[in-house]
Amino acid sequence: MATAAQIDKPASYYRDSITVHLEQACPPLVGRRRVDVCVIGGGITGCSAALHLAERGYSVTLLEAHEIGFGASGRSGGQILPGLGTDIATVEQALGRERAREVWELSREAVRLTTELIEQHAIPCDLAWGYLHAAVKSRHVRELKQMQERLARDYGYEALTWLEGEALHERVATSAYPGALHESEGGHLHPLNYTLGLARAAQQAGVTIHEHSAALTIRRGQPATVVTAQGEITADFVVVGANAYLGRLLPELEGRVMRAANYIVATEPLGEERASKVLPRNDALSDANFVLDYYRLSADRRLIYGGEVSYDGREPRGLQQRMDAKIARLFPALEGVRIDYRWGGDVAITLNRAPDFGRLGSNIYYAQGYSGHGMALAGLAGKLVGETIAGQSERFDVFAAMPHRRFPGGERLRTPLLVLATTFYKLRDRL
Repeated sequence: MATAAQIDKPASYYRDSITVHLEQACPPLVGRRRVDVCVIGGGITGCSAALHLAERGYSVTLLEAHEIGFGASGRSGGQILPGLGTDIATVEQALGRERAREVWELSREAVRLTTELIEQHAIPCDLAWGYLHAAVKSRHVRELKQMQERLARDYGYEALTWLEGEALHERVATSAYPGALHESEGGHLHPLNYTLGLARAAQQAGVTIHEHSAALTIRRGQPATVVTAQGEITADFVVVGANAYLGRLLPELEGRVMRAANYIVATEPLGEERASKVLPRNDALSDANFVLDYYRLSADRRLIYGGEVSYDGREPRGLQQRMDAKIARLFPALEGVRIDYRWGGDVAITLNRAPDFGRLGSNIYYAQGYSGHGMALAGLAGKLVGETIAGQSERFDVFAAMPHRRFPGGERLRTPLLVLATTFYKLRDRL
């Protein structure tokens, strides 16, 4: 569910550059309806789940509190890559080496699935390949090289190449980074066009979508009933993909994710010459700081640059000046460039930064907490939910086995404690 404060978001560059449109209007739900599955949330998780379930022959209605792609799915940096929002060592420690290998391979499948969905449903979303994990300091160099070695040795992953010096400058035109890992299986896309493309494909498969239809409560049972302001859906199964906008819809999940605001700017179109002085090979990039910055070029050659974080819903002081200064330090060639768009969006993070999949009772399924790493994983989550409802839960259960704890501090102290911890890591980033 989205609160009034969460709905009051500035328009993004993505919203103004939409090229994908839904098959039909999505009016608010009015009255009662009976279906096989009710999906809550019109981001990538919900749209993918609805699409895959409809393709299996289920009758599906999707409820979205605002508009399709309103949350992180349509506002993010648009970067796709294997892995999770946490190091694979965290997964290995929790589940063991063999299960961790399964998780890693599923994350690679998530990237392939993204490509397959784009091709199968002809979604024009500017998919491009190439990703840089950039070191900011010598500590990061050691950590990134260790990650490359571990993934090659223990997981058979050979898509990472270490770059420095001229080889690195051929991909990112700045002297700010002592080195970077180039990942050939990572890339980037227009996130809102992609999400809308999934929703359009779901409609074509028979899914009914209702926007501006926030789920207010779920009456548990077999079947369950999802209640909105003007109607209700009775369904054999409920799939919840509300992520940062879950609110108190599922009390059992209270405190398992925290909502974090992230901020992005888009410059004016740079043209090919200036764009070549930023990312000559059109890679996406993120740095190795705990509170990381990330950027890429759009199809019309704008620099889309994201970073900074807020946990209390308020924009950090001096945000605009800091982000502008970062761009200027990285790329002197962009001195004086105009910033055309500034926007923010909320993501959901878990305590261990691994996604939280699970079931409540026998007929309510959820996937949340991608921790900034959901562009590909959310699509896979929707597919795995579809498999599970159809009676094949093994792959969903690989993720569901990951243990999750609530953020400490309770409702009143949870956010202050997280801010304090993040402040520590911000200070560490500067050392």
